[in-house]
Amino acid sequence: MCMRRWKFFLPALLALAGCEKNIDIELDETTPRLVVEATIENNVKPRVTLTRSLDYFSQITPQMLIGSFVRGARVVVSEAGRDYTLREDSFRVNNISLYFYTTDSLLGKLNTNYQLRIDADGKSYTATTGIPNITRQIDSLWWEKAPGFTDTTYVRMMIRATDRPGFGDYIRYFTKTNNEPFFPGFNSVFDDQVIDGKTYTIQVDRGVNKNADNSDTSLYFRRGDTATLKLANIDRATWDFWRTYEFNFQSIGNPFSSPTKVINNVSNGALGYFGGYAAQYRTLIIPK
Repeated sequence: MCMRRWKFFLPALLALAGCEKNIDIELDETTPRLVVEATIENNVKPRVTLTRSLDYFSQITPQMLIGSFVRGARVVVSEAGRDYTLREDSFRVNNISLYFYTTDSLLGKLNTNYQLRIDADGKSYTATTGIPNITRQIDSLWWEKAPGFTDTTYVRMMIRATDRPGFGDYIRYFTKTNNEPFFPGFNSVFDDQVIDGKTYTIQVDRGVNKNADNSDTSLYFRRGDTATLKLANIDRATWDFWRTYEFNFQSIGNPFSSPTKVINNVSNGALGYFGGYAAQYRTLIIPK
């Protein structure tokens, strides 16, 4: 029976292989959508960046990126019924101005909820988040020689931490090396489904700039580095956004990956998220 099946399928496959036809697909132009990156952290001012989405197949230029910033919007963050209107601000990188919204009148607090309202381009958008308590305790932080390298200057960061009993603790981590900014880990968010109520030891990969080309060595530190770990408790919505975002980022170009929708918490069809961070910091000086 198997042989008869192959006799039927092989001619059909050969016939299909010999038929070629060029197919041109007309892609619809999509209306730009508001992209929101909004954060508030304990003892830190809120920061909201607003841009417009670009077409997937667009040829991105610096001018397009500059033009994507949404300026002149009304941005309000509310805490316990009090409204704080954010001002537009900017900073320069390589002689290019990057715009965001903030205020000096509000610093994030632990165990506090926040509401965000954005009025831009004739539409209104809302989101809510909370800064939880710090529940993941860092017991100790140290470095070890990185395994598998003949170059002995590579080291890895190790952490021993304790998770409180009870499910529902979500974290995101970042690292800062010397004078670099904080970068999130390649996989930066975790829950406590496996380590609930336990003390555990784990390697902390160096945070990476995902806009740059990275190699396996990018996950390690080097002798002589000063490394700072930022470990932040986050709420479920922030965890959902980053876990689905990172899954999509890592599966780009993989034909065997399952499509996953990035889950955001901003209303009215906007993209992005509003996230609260309950952050703690530890610094590790690695001798030469």
